[in-house]
Amino acid sequence: MSYNADEMGYYGEFGGAYIPEMLYPNVEELRANYLAVMQEESFQEEFQQLLKEYVGRPTPLYFAKRLSEKYNTKIYLKREDLCHTGAHKVNNTIGQILMAKRLNKTRIIAETGAGQHGVATATVCALMGLECIVYMGEIDIERQAPNVARMKMLGATVVPAMSGSKTLKDATNEAIRDWISNPVDTHYIIGSVVGPHPYPDMVARFQSVISKEIKTQLTEKEGRSNPDYVIACVGGGSNAAGAFYEYLDIPEVSLIAVEAAGKGVHSGESAATSVLGKVGVIHGSKTLLMQTPDGQITEPYSISAGLDYPGVGPMHAHLFASGRAEFLSVTDDEAMLAGLDLCKLEGIIPAIESSHALAIFNDKKFKPDDIVVVNLSGRGDKDLNTYITYFNL
Repeated sequence: MSYNADEMGYYGEFGGAYIPEMLYPNVEELRANYLAVMQEESFQEEFQQLLKEYVGRPTPLYFAKRLSEKYNTKIYLKREDLCHTGAHKVNNTIGQILMAKRLNKTRIIAETGAGQHGVATATVCALMGLECIVYMGEIDIERQAPNVARMKMLGATVVPAMSGSKTLKDATNEAIRDWISNPVDTHYIIGSVVGPHPYPDMVARFQSVISKEIKTQLTEKEGRSNPDYVIACVGGGSNAAGAFYEYLDIPEVSLIAVEAAGKGVHSGESAATSVLGKVGVIHGSKTLLMQTPDGQITEPYSISAGLDYPGVGPMHAHLFASGRAEFLSVTDDEAMLAGLDLCKLEGIIPAIESSHALAIFNDKKFKPDDIVVVNLSGRGDKDLNTYITYFNL
């Protein structure tokens, strides 16, 4: 069984491009060109150079000694929090801005939830001198104020999404409307492995640098390129796609995707798509989606602004349906305590998204000689207000 997209953009039964006719030229132009552009020697040279000299790659694979002692297993952290801008998102925005320039686009739009993708997009637009418009839910603008300020300092226009839950889903809707209205000069940088084909595949390929580095770094540290487990949090799922990518076809490596259970999977305030979702179409892709019996999208909830997406990328829907990846869900409380735990044991303040991945060690047991790699997808400065409020700091 293949876990990568086929030429039509399907992962098993999930994926494809379910788009309005007005969007077809935009998506088709990208689909027809993205693989050829990515394989150009000049593209790869520029991409790799920017990853090294601008983003700061490779990011370290850090052996978390005290965390490992607590849980009696070998835990390595892939330090994506050390990327320029503070999260893995910039790997993809660097790739997509280079793609946009080669397709002669002069205006960039993006959606953002936690703000990390918005910051990463604004950053590369400043780097390349392109106009940048970021759509962000009104609620997320309030709870991620430092990232909004960063985007504005970088020259981006931040447009609030006022409809629906006023979060990531609604920001994405607004960005798609903009793209339909501006098909010729605009490229839409989607921040996760969601949306119509070729976005899930393209974003996963740009993020695959994470697992490529893990293989090399683990060989240096342990004499083997394959860990026993790779663990990552999943909202749309780009950091997980990147961490899993090189291991998809290696069954000895167990993949664990961690979703946000919010206030409890069945509390009515959750974002655990694998448990609550049914097959549906969202933002141009057939995937697993939280919805009412009559097909209306239900509002997701998570204390983490980056995990409250009502669906999951089609690659992850396929990994779940096929059993290739194990999906676990973690509540707000479990994630917040796991985040504080990492602060006190390792001196690393993680993003709340990443804290969800760390929280599984309390329930899931590993053998003492297991090598467990956790993708630490982002740093926690953007979440300090949430941490302060939660812990009364």
